[in-house]
Amino acid sequence: MQKAWQRGAPGSTVTARPGFPPAVTVHGLAGACAALAAAGPRGVLLLSAPGAGGFAGPAWFLGMIAAAAAAHPGIPLQAALDCADAPGTALAALRAGARLVVLDHDSPGYAAVAAAAAEIGARLLPARPPSLDLGRVDLRRRDDLARLVAWLAMEAPQDGATSPAA
Repeated sequence: MQKAWQRGAPGSTVTARPGFPPAVTVHGLAGACAALAAAGPRGVLLLSAPGAGGFAGPAWFLGMIAAAAAAHPGIPLQAALDCADAPGTALAALRAGARLVVLDHDSPGYAAVAAAAAEIGARLLPARPPSLDLGRVDLRRRDDLARLVAWLAMEAPQDGATSPAA
C-alpha cells in the first residue's frame, strides 16, 4: 500500500493527499495558537510531534487543541496525534476522543486499529503528512513568522500534483 504522503530529499517536491489543509507540527499551546492565528480560510492541520501519543498522551494533545481552538474560534482546524508505530497508543487515542491519528502503516495491528477508527468515524493516517515543524522556528523572528504564513498559504496540491518542500 502506498503511504499517504511521500517526502523526497530536501529541496525536492512533496506529494500530499488532497483534502487536508497545510500541516504544522506543534509542540505546545503557543505554537498551536500561532498556527491558528496565521491560518487562512482553508485552516490548518495541527500535527503532534512524532510519537507524541506515547510520550505526551492523548489527554495533553486534545486539551491543547481545545484550548487553541477556544482562543481562535471560527478558524477551521484538524488535529492529528502521531502514535508512531504503537497500535495500543493509537487505540488509546481513539478512546480518548482523537478523530485523526497517525500510525505507521507497517506497525503490527495497523489493520485492527484502522477498523476500530472506521467504526467510530475517525481517520487513521498511515504516515505523517509533510509539515512545518514549529519546534525548528522562532516565531518572534519576522522571517520565521513569514515562513509560517507562506507555508499555510501554499496551494493545495491536486491529485498527483506537487508543491515545493518547506
